[in-house]
Amino acid sequence: MLFMSKRRQRGSGSLKLRGRVWWICYVAAGRPIWESSHSPDKQVAENLLRQRIGEVAAGKAISPEKATIADLCALVLADYQLRKLRDLNTVEWRYEAHIRPAVGSLPASHFGPAQVRAYVAGRRAEKVSDATINRELAIIRRGFTLGAQEDPPLVRRVPKLPQLTEDNARQGFVEQWQYERLLTELPERLKALFVCAYHVGTRKGELRKIQWTQVDFEARKIHFSAAQTKGKTARSVPIYGEMRHWLGHQKQQAPAGCPWVFFYRSQPVGAHLDGWREACERAGVPDLLFHDLRRSAVRNMTRAGIPRPVAMAITGHKTESMYRRYDIASEADLSGAGEQMERYLLNQRKARIQRVK
Repeated sequence: MLFMSKRRQRGSGSLKLRGRVWWICYVAAGRPIWESSHSPDKQVAENLLRQRIGEVAAGKAISPEKATIADLCALVLADYQLRKLRDLNTVEWRYEAHIRPAVGSLPASHFGPAQVRAYVAGRRAEKVSDATINRELAIIRRGFTLGAQEDPPLVRRVPKLPQLTEDNARQGFVEQWQYERLLTELPERLKALFVCAYHVGTRKGELRKIQWTQVDFEARKIHFSAAQTKGKTARSVPIYGEMRHWLGHQKQQAPAGCPWVFFYRSQPVGAHLDGWREACERAGVPDLLFHDLRRSAVRNMTRAGIPRPVAMAITGHKTESMYRRYDIASEADLSGAGEQMERYLLNQRKARIQRVK
């Protein structure tokens, strides 16, 4: 489509409408610089143009944006490495598997609402949850922020990316009979990991990296260093119930020189837990997530009457609100509460009748 333009005062730059989007033009280092405002609003373009002219007057280096989404995501990965964040592998996988194929080669200056909508639509067509899409958009958003902080900046703007509504609050539990059935169906390499997660509610990522030097059979404790925990706080969890048997079994089965408690071929068991989904289907709990074991442990501790501060120390919850989020009533709990209230009200009625007599 042809540009539509309007003559402006010399030195004040120019505006041109291309399709529905306004572009600005200003002179820096003796040459014209074209830049999209990414907006159909002329006033937005006017404001951006004044900003750029002011930057030129202040002597700031101005150059066309050449960074791609891949360049920005590379900054995110480098930032994760620099700060030694635990989720580096997950972020890298999300980028390589989904972001790079879809928009990696796209210039950052061309990434706007239309591209976001197309990305969201494409991922939804793949039956991906909005929560997952939010995590992927967060990587791109962080990339723009880091790009703007570079010297000189890799981008001139940080677009406002939408936060999709997440309706995926989990309420799954593992009842005792499900626990027993699933234990028989799981591959041998996952059984001890499953038992420990069910008993103490420890995160999968924390359990996978436990080494034998951290397991104290005599004191019946497993010790986690601050570097291993999500909250960066050292803690210990008790060894009790079937944990003792399965940890002892792991010790006997461990290859010579293998330091890992939960291993497969002398390496930590894989994060994707190959065989988990198939075992859940055979056990009649096809939608169960490994993280549901954490919720189940919280509920079991509550039922057992363990003081909340002690339970939080075991599971690694930092705040009361996060702990309460996992302490969700199951259908059996609700039925039991109804029966308990029925007995209470009946006793109240009997007591009132006795008083009247």
